Amino acid sequence: MKNSRTLIVANWKMNMNVSQSSILLHRLHERIRIRREIELVLAPSMLALQPLSMQIDRRKFRLCAQNAYFVDEGPFTGEVSFSMLQDLVHYCIVGHSDRRHKFGESLEVVRDKVAASVRNDIMPILCVGETAQERKAKETNQVLHDQVVTALSNLTSSDIPNIVIAYEPVWALSAGSDYAHHEIATPEIIANAIKVIRHNIAELYGKKAAADVRVLYGGSASSTTARGILETEGVDGLLVGGASLNYQEFSGIIDAAYRMQTSSEVNNG
Repeated sequence: MKNSRTLIVANWKMNMNVSQSSILLHRLHERIRIRREIELVLAPSMLALQPLSMQIDRRKFRLCAQNAYFVDEGPFTGEVSFSMLQDLVHYCIVGHSDRRHKFGESLEVVRDKVAASVRNDIMPILCVGETAQERKAKETNQVLHDQVVTALSNLTSSDIPNIVIAYEPVWALSAGSDYAHHEIATPEIIANAIKVIRHNIAELYGKKAAADVRVLYGGSASSTTARGILETEGVDGLLVGGASLNYQEFSGIIDAAYRMQTSSEVNNG
C-alpha cells in the first residue's frame, strides 16, 4: 500500500563543512515540528553523515546519502559503498543529473547503483529527467523510458515498493548544466512526465506497483511554489536543492507541505 506521507528530501550537494552542516541541522530542528503527515529526509555531504547521525532527532528526520558505489567492497580507492552506509542512512540519491551529466554516469552505472542500494536495504531515490536539448527535440518520453526501464531492470517486483523516483528536468534546475535555459516546469509538464514514469513501471511490474511507487518532483522548488507543485497530480513529494540550504526557506517548504496535507484531509474528511 502506498505511503500517504509527503516525502521532502533536502539535497545539500557539495556545500558546508561538518560544523556548518551541524548548525543547519540544529536550526532546522528548532524550527520544524514533528509532523506525522510529512517524512523529512536530509542528504548532507558524505563527510557529515556520520556526525549528523549522532545529532539527528529521528522522530523528525531521516538521513540520505547523495551517492555511493555499486560494489560492496574491494580495491576502489576513494569510493564509499552502499554496504558501508547501511547503519547511517535510510535513503540514497541515485542517478542525479549532476552525476549523469557532470560525472558521466551511464544508464548501466545507475542501474547497478539502484540494485546495490536495494540489496543493502537502502531505499534509492532514483532521479530521472531530460535536458533542455532533449526536450526541444521532443525526446522527453524516450529519455524517461530509457532511464526508468534500465535503472529498474535488475529488480524484482517485490523490490519496487522499496524505491522512490524523482522527476528532475535538468532544464528546470537552478544550478543545472542548462542554467542559461533555466525555467519553471508547469504543473501540466510535471503531471505528464510522472504519467510517463508510472506507465513505464506499469509495463514492467503492473499497475499497482506503478501507483504505489512514490514519485517526487525536483526542480528549483521554493516556499512559494511548493504547494502548487505538491497539488499536481501524481506528485508525492519534493527533492529540494538550493532552497534546502536556507533554513527559513526550507522550513517554509515544510509548512507549505503541511498546509496542503491538512487541507486535503479536511476536504476528504
